[in-house]
Amino acid sequence: MTDLFVPLQSLKKGDWFKLICGASFQHLPAVRSLTLAYTLAGADCIDVAADPAVIAAAQSGLQAAKSLAKDAQKRGFDYKGNLPFLMVSLNDGEDPHFRKAEFNPHECPTDCPRPCERICPAQAIVFDSIKEDFSGVVSEKCYGCGRCIPICPYGIIYTASYVTTPGAIAPLVMSTGVDAVEIHTQVGRLAEFERLWQAISPWADKLKLLAISCPDGEGMIDYLRALYDRIAPLKGALIWQTDGRPMSGDIGDGTTIAAVKLGQKVLAAKLPGYVQLAGGTNKYTVAKLKAMGLLKRAGEQGSRGAGEREELFSSAPLPLWSSASIAGVAYGSYARVLLSPILEQLENKEVSNTNMKATVRLEEDEVLLWQAVELAHSLVSQIKSQQER
Repeated sequence: MTDLFVPLQSLKKGDWFKLICGASFQHLPAVRSLTLAYTLAGADCIDVAADPAVIAAAQSGLQAAKSLAKDAQKRGFDYKGNLPFLMVSLNDGEDPHFRKAEFNPHECPTDCPRPCERICPAQAIVFDSIKEDFSGVVSEKCYGCGRCIPICPYGIIYTASYVTTPGAIAPLVMSTGVDAVEIHTQVGRLAEFERLWQAISPWADKLKLLAISCPDGEGMIDYLRALYDRIAPLKGALIWQTDGRPMSGDIGDGTTIAAVKLGQKVLAAKLPGYVQLAGGTNKYTVAKLKAMGLLKRAGEQGSRGAGEREELFSSAPLPLWSSASIAGVAYGSYARVLLSPILEQLENKEVSNTNMKATVRLEEDEVLLWQAVELAHSLVSQIKSQQER
């Protein structure tokens, strides 16, 4: 069972770090390696696709991390063996996080410069790949960023979306032992949200945390208040994930501005729960939050309004009402791309070992393992160091 104290305390202190593997990212070796590296680096939550195979890969990474706790401490990483929350993402309607790019490679002219292949951050587009014996989109690697679509000179790339089936997904998710659920929604989808929540609600008391992710839109705050009315009361913690500019954190420093701006908007509304940034987050995000005074300082207490109370959950006090500070940051595309050189090297080792028919796991290559953890820690430590001053 997950040690609940550490992740929940991170929310309370304002140094919560979440890794987003991707709501539609299903490359199992990468999910496992990312989970392992970021857990050893001190992540509080690992968010993965609601797919049993993906969940199992993440759980395998979590257990591997737990067995390496002493080694991590010897190398100077402050990892005590506690496990982060394992979260799965669901959607109540069309959403860019829940789609895959597709195209027919036979329609590509032979003289095409293939800009789609170069721009794909997940290296999910390949042509005449010996390794995959395949040309086109490697579905399990694609996480739906959509950058390949406008850049295609011939306009032949499209996306295939999928929507969570409420009646089927709830028993599936809860039977796998996940700690938390994130619901991706958009303004105006109250009826769709309610249908999904009704399917989840019989198991809601087992959840340690519920996150609601919503991009900006006209009437957003009223919509979020309406959502809270539908889900209250909650036994676990609640996070409002402000999705500033989805799946763009690896593009450049400017993307973090949208994430911070939307976080400010939700903070100002003083909704019940914690506010956590996502969508465009990268290495500039924490510095921006610090410069704007939006991160809680060590020992600082959140403000409380009239009638406000605290709920105790596994010895960790959780404020029912939001403070004036951002509680944490989630990193998706930036966090994954940061480790992509390591994961690519590991994947190449798998190719060289094909005669053995064995998959090389990250912990089996000590050099790559601790390089990956060092890179992951360089990101995790940005928000964690806020509480070490």
